[in-house]
Amino acid sequence: MPEVLSAPLVVEFPFTRSLGPVQSAFLTGLRERTVLGIRTDDGTVLVPPVEYDPVTANELRELVEVAATGTVTTWAWNPAPRRNQPLGTPFAWVLVRLDGAATALLHALDAPGPDAVHTGMRVRIRWAAERTGAITDIACFEPYEGEPGPHEPAPHDGEFTDPVTGIVAPARLDYVHTPGRAQTAYLKALEGRRTVGERCPACRKVYVPPRGACPTCGIATEEEVEVGPRGTVTTFCIVNIKAKNLDIEVPYVYAHIALDGADLALHGRIAGMPYDQVRMGLRVEPVWAEGAAHPDHYRPTGEPDADYDTYKELV
Repeated sequence: MPEVLSAPLVVEFPFTRSLGPVQSAFLTGLRERTVLGIRTDDGTVLVPPVEYDPVTANELRELVEVAATGTVTTWAWNPAPRRNQPLGTPFAWVLVRLDGAATALLHALDAPGPDAVHTGMRVRIRWAAERTGAITDIACFEPYEGEPGPHEPAPHDGEFTDPVTGIVAPARLDYVHTPGRAQTAYLKALEGRRTVGERCPACRKVYVPPRGACPTCGIATEEEVEVGPRGTVTTFCIVNIKAKNLDIEVPYVYAHIALDGADLALHGRIAGMPYDQVRMGLRVEPVWAEGAAHPDHYRPTGEPDADYDTYKELV
């Protein structure tokens, strides 16, 4: 069996969101070393607070302050911290029910080892030295043997100077991607400037890129078929917003292209002509950059446009 490709892959983007009055008060409170919860219609205090009652769906606005001490309700030991986790040394993930709250807050517990952690242990917040209005203002929890905090939460108006109104949370996923047998063959063919798909033995459709199985019939595909290199634009969009780290000037056109012999359109950038002259039915061919493992873009071939009936099932 041929070697199957495998490579590390990172998906990373900033997630930006605005905050309503409840989340704004909660995060601003953390900046001021104050933990706020919210009281529901039946008197339950939820921490972290939510904007709507999970039982009645009524809007909630009754903020209360709870203690910075609490009890571990459950935990799991993390022997090998990963990038950007709260602590750089082994720690426990814990759910902590703060004094005065009915629900638990997830965070890290700084402990010397798993033998030092147990359900029911008392802990307190260790505040970050620099606080900006984020959950990371709680640096972690730490073991605590002092007096319990007040169990009756105090009312709070949620008013702070310079409240936090929005956050940017970086999202990142690191994993190893293995494309499988069919896509490995597809990628290796691209290295030789060839495009291959696989034909379904039942419906006889050729899928590019191949997935190893027909999405319609649900049976394995093994017959390799070379398609293209020319194709037809089936539909397209004009991109007017420049992407970060992408050295392409806007506006440009991104299109679905049905390669000759394929029964599924793949996508690619159209260049070599004014963006406002790209159209459905345009005949195009790939342009390869030196040393590239895939086409850089597609350009017009100069052929007459394809008749709509020849590609309408691929739009």
